[in-house]
Amino acid sequence: MFKAHTERHPPATLTFLVGCDGGTGMDALTLAAASAVVGTMATQAWEQARQAVVGFWRQRHPEEVRAVDAELVYGHTQVTEAREIGDSSVEEELIGDWQRKLRRLLSTDPSLRVELQRVLDQELTPLLSAAEVARVTEIRMNAQVSDQGRAYMSARDMTINEGPS
Repeated sequence: MFKAHTERHPPATLTFLVGCDGGTGMDALTLAAASAVVGTMATQAWEQARQAVVGFWRQRHPEEVRAVDAELVYGHTQVTEAREIGDSSVEEELIGDWQRKLRRLLSTDPSLRVELQRVLDQELTPLLSAAEVARVTEIRMNAQVSDQGRAYMSARDMTINEGPS
């Protein structure tokens, strides 16, 4: 599921918007999970997503469940209202907030990474429409090249075979 889109910027700068499969690093995992959580907030599947996140949190930090649930409910209200007026900045901010929360949780207990990946793959992603999945799995890559420079960018594996110059 790769797509590439380029936008021209001032001399020799390109921005590549590449859809990826979620990556394997902690930042990729937390970003994908945060995006999926926020992506479900304005959908009919919201309650299922909420239960999945609360259940995930309950495993290691049951004392935080009430606060996490309250944040989810508040976020749901924010996203619903923002979508009604076409304001996407609210979702971007919430994704950043949830990514930071998940990153902190995983940094204190790395063993939760496997469970977070399972929740993302089996509980959250199936709740998203195809359009939401594409929207929440995008990453932005920037490269600046000057003179005879080259930029090689990849969201996953890359092989470059160049002959003599």
